[in-house]
Amino acid sequence: MRTNIFQIIKSVLAAVLISLAFVLIFTVLMQLFAIPMGAVKPVNQVFKILSVAIGGLIFIRGDKGLLKGVIYGVIAVLITYLVFGLISLSLSISWKFIFEILLGAVAGGISGIIAVNIKKGA
Repeated sequence: MRTNIFQIIKSVLAAVLISLAFVLIFTVLMQLFAIPMGAVKPVNQVFKILSVAIGGLIFIRGDKGLLKGVIYGVIAVLITYLVFGLISLSLSISWKFIFEILLGAVAGGISGIIAVNIKKGA
């Protein structure tokens, strides 16, 4: 049980840090190449999905990959949403936020399944 909790915590922290790094890099690219503001939301969605997937692939091990993945995916999306909301000084909850949570759960679940099966085969 303790191992599962630590795996989830490490996966969440990795996902949040990776997401922050992606956004920082994208912000620099926006300044350099005049990327339109309309591209920000879709790119951020891709960053969240990739961040959740990478966090799970790195830290999820053992069994129950789907369950651990869904849990850390939802938590990672919630924490990332709060962090970016605090940075931008705007937090608003809408149906899009529910969609982001579901997307995080799916990305986490899939990466959790892949991660436990890769680790078993290695």
